[in-house]
This record gives sequence, C-alpha cells and structure tokens, in this order.
Amino acid sequence: CRGRPKPLRTVVAWRGRAEWDQVMVGLYCGDSRLQQDALDRVSAWKSRYGPKMPLAVDCTAELIRCKVLDSSGRLKSHELILSYGLALVRFVNLITERKQKMVSIPLRQLAREVDIPVWVVDLRHELTHGKLPRLALCRKGCDVVLDWLRKMYWSRQLGNNLCEEDEDEEEEQEEVEANADLDDDAWE
Repeated sequence: CRGRPKPLRTVVAWRGRAEWDQVMVGLYCGDSRLQQDALDRVSAWKSRYGPKMPLAVDCTAELIRCKVLDSSGRLKSHELILSYGLALVRFVNLITERKQKMVSIPLRQLAREVDIPVWVVDLRHELTHGKLPRLALCRKGCDVVLDWLRKMYWSRQLGNNLCEEDEDEEEEQEEVEANADLDDDAWE
C-alpha cells in the first residue's frame, strides 16, 4: 500500500509562521522593549539552530542589538561606534564571503552585485583599517543595512505581504521553511 511520498520538511528553530512574523515585526518596530523580546527569541532560535541560523537573521539581530544599546543610554559614544562597527563589518564580510569563491573579487564590486551601497563597504573599510568614523555615520550605516535586510530577506520570507490572512497556516509555514536557507545561495 504505497501512497504518495510526503515532501521532505526542513527543521527550523521557530515554532511556526506566527512566531517568525512576530519576531520580524518586533525587530523592526522601533520600540526597544519589543525589540529586546524579539532579540531574546532570536537567541533561543540560535541555541536550537546553531550554525544553521540564517546569516540574515543573525546580522539583523546584531544590528538591532546595537540600536537597543544605543537607545538605552548606557554606552559611551566610543563604545557604540565599536558595537555598530563590529556588526557592520560582520554584515559586509558574511554577505560577500559566499561570493568570493576561489577568486578574490573586490568588496565594492560584490556589494554592487547584491545592491549594498558602496559607501557601506567604504565604512566597513574605515572601521577595519582606518580611523574610526563618527557615531552618526555608524548609525546611518546600521539603518541602511537594516533596510537592505528587510527588503532582501525578511520581506521575501513573508512573500512581500504582511497582511494576507486568507492563506492556509500550514502553507505559510512550509513557505518559511522552504526559504530558511536563503542565507546561503539566494544572496548570490
């Protein structure tokens, strides 16, 4: 009695589509308390998912963590620059390293290929090799990168529609699971 084989399912760290959506909204809401709740949830995902955590989720969380620390007023300007700087350097390095392959390609060219503003790569260069930039520039870089992540990753996970409620919950979860690997190949 052979039936149709069930499609393979991808195991993910989040409970379902609703949790995924809640975290995405929490990260981008601008309310530091809700952002901290979303960051706590991402930390739980990371403990379950380990190195399989999508790079975009990890980078988003690091950048939002910087914004939460910034709004808390607990860090000095220099400490904030270092915090933002590390998150921005990590973002550029992680996003572009998959495209490097065996041939060394300039970061500016890779950034253009994935629609990251070249000035963000220049900011990364200054953070890594030059004099530390002003805090205002780091904040602007963070905002630009978070916007890029929302457009290039988070919105694609949602099918570019936050309000569509008539879809079947199971289909939505399968869609999120199917796109869980976006950090690897889709950014290429």
